[in-house]
Amino acid sequence: MRILLFFDLPVKTKKERRDYTRFRNYLLNEGFDMMQFSVYCRLCNGHESMERQLEKVEKNLPPRGQIRAMPVTEKQYERIRILLGARTTNEKRVTINQLSLF
Repeated sequence: MRILLFFDLPVKTKKERRDYTRFRNYLLNEGFDMMQFSVYCRLCNGHESMERQLEKVEKNLPPRGQIRAMPVTEKQYERIRILLGARTTNEKRVTINQLSLF
């Protein structure tokens, strides 16, 4: 499974920019990869792993903004159609087959 995380956070004040940076760095430290600006993705090994990861994200939310998470299966994720651009290096790096080897 994968978690797609979409967010829109305010960055007008210095505190809001700091909150945004802390949240973004938290996501990167937790293994999320940036797909596009404000769209992050993380590979999880099953439903329980995905639920635990979402609970951890909920504990580290910034005070303001909009954040949504969408769990998707690998089969659903593979059906993503890229309309412009190409897969990022991070998207090419790890597949579900490689994860099962760990």
